[in-house]
Amino acid sequence: MDTQALALALPLIGWASHTALLTHRLATARRDPLTGLRTRAGWTALAERIIRRHRDAMVLLLDLDDFKNLNDSHGHAAGDFALVVTAERLAAWCGRNGIAGRLGGDEFVAIARQAPDLDLDLESLHRALNQPVAYAGRRLLVSVSVGSCHVQDLPVRSLSDALATADSAMYAAKGTSGRRGPRTLNR
Repeated sequence: MDTQALALALPLIGWASHTALLTHRLATARRDPLTGLRTRAGWTALAERIIRRHRDAMVLLLDLDDFKNLNDSHGHAAGDFALVVTAERLAAWCGRNGIAGRLGGDEFVAIARQAPDLDLDLESLHRALNQPVAYAGRRLLVSVSVGSCHVQDLPVRSLSDALATADSAMYAAKGTSGRRGPRTLNR
């Protein structure tokens, strides 16, 4: 390659490398490094789109119960493993009809397009999330509180209102004596 062609190609190679790096950083910023789920920003943009397009969407807010105790008793690696397994179970439940995300710490979020039996399916999600986790030859007990909101039941369909309602339902589930079954407050 002659010197003039090389001089013209170098800036293009530099811009292509820079663009690839920025694209990778943006994609990484939208994914939680531990679980691989979408972060708050990445999940929110998609969730708002689903709410606009699907009147029958359901928003879920999930929280691992007594997570600090799990970390203190079994170590942070065990806690991280429980988070990863919870993320995998939630993502599997969402499948092609929804999107799961991790808001941070032990708090997860999901949105799913409503199917006729989604409420029954919510029970199966709750059972799956509360299965013990096998870690380093031990069975770690995991308990997850789930709150949900049917967007169609809101006076104004908005993600912030759906999350607030799901949050209230989740805390109501934490307080039930039957212990942490999925709850929907706006039905």
